[in-house]
Amino acid sequence: MGLIGKGNLGTYLLQTINIEQLLPNTKITAILDEREKARNELPSLAAEYGCKAFHDIHSFLQSDIDIVVECSTIESAKTYAIETIKQKDLLLISIGAFADSSFGSLVEQAAKASGRRIYLPSGAIGGLDVIKAAKLDGRLDSVTLTTRKPAHSLTADRITAEQIVFEGAARDAIQQFPKNANVAIVLSLAGIGVEKTHVRIIADPNVTQNIHHIQASGAFGEFDMTIKNNPSPDNPKTSHITGASILAALADIDSAVVVGS
Repeated sequence: MGLIGKGNLGTYLLQTINIEQLLPNTKITAILDEREKARNELPSLAAEYGCKAFHDIHSFLQSDIDIVVECSTIESAKTYAIETIKQKDLLLISIGAFADSSFGSLVEQAAKASGRRIYLPSGAIGGLDVIKAAKLDGRLDSVTLTTRKPAHSLTADRITAEQIVFEGAARDAIQQFPKNANVAIVLSLAGIGVEKTHVRIIADPNVTQNIHHIQASGAFGEFDMTIKNNPSPDNPKTSHITGASILAALADIDSAVVVGS
């Protein structure tokens, strides 16, 4: 397996997969970072976790890897996704890149042409199986996501009461809050799209968790779900469950029986 991104999520995957061996017969063998400063930082990190450092995408993709996990930024996802999917399967974490419909179309076309697959994990939310089923059943009329996070993770302003910092379409949410709205895009892709999915983001000085409330309605009935995630101890903008959702997605790829997909 190859890894793009050595931030909090990347380090979490290196620790849980290579050191703790939570996924049997799975190992990250290559890690990519093309930035100049990485030439000094990356080799020691790679040595620590028993993998090889790469500084260019071409040699990285030619190494002995069968799937690439991207957990960097939306910009990195857009830079590497198409070239990667031409040669390897891709599990993409920066799902906000799909808010750009032209990018999504190009990646999908490249995947079909190469016979490769793109995996988009659920991240910090649940219920995507219900949303997908309702959509395929014929009429999914409305989907709303309300995200409430600790104020300091959303704004530098000192506020004493909850404040709506965004309300509108999912496409606009990811543009204004690229590190906080990936859940809005994966929900949109499962359901009625980035234009019709309504998103509300609230900065709340009185909460310590990242709280996502999903409401949907249609011919199937009504769906109402709230998940209260503890934030990652290393990055309060990311929920702790996000890393575990990546592991679950990787486990499903090689599983003979897939539950709830």
